[in-house]
Amino acid sequence: MRRDEIPPGTLYLLILRTLARSDEMHGYEIANSIQRMSEDILQVEEGSLYPALQRMLIKGWVTAKWGATAGNRRARYYQLTAAGRKQLTVEMSQFARIIGATMRVIEVV
Repeated sequence: MRRDEIPPGTLYLLILRTLARSDEMHGYEIANSIQRMSEDILQVEEGSLYPALQRMLIKGWVTAKWGATAGNRRARYYQLTAAGRKQLTVEMSQFARIIGATMRVIEVV
């Protein structure tokens, strides 16, 4: 199956929404969840995911702590903060506006 690029400006939304569904996740779990939920259409590359998570840490949208995976590998686990939940609402609202406007432009009459 062909994978498409993640639309610009939606990576934060995808990460925030994925973390909202779980207590905490490490980076690989986040990327895997997005890919699975999109039915293998969206794939988040490590080169995009980890810098985005770092920016989200700085913004206070997520917290992180070191832990061990089920396979006993060291991993950083991310959890949504109250500010992150608020930002998720903002991101979802903006996305809905953009999708609605795009659909109006491309809609066949």
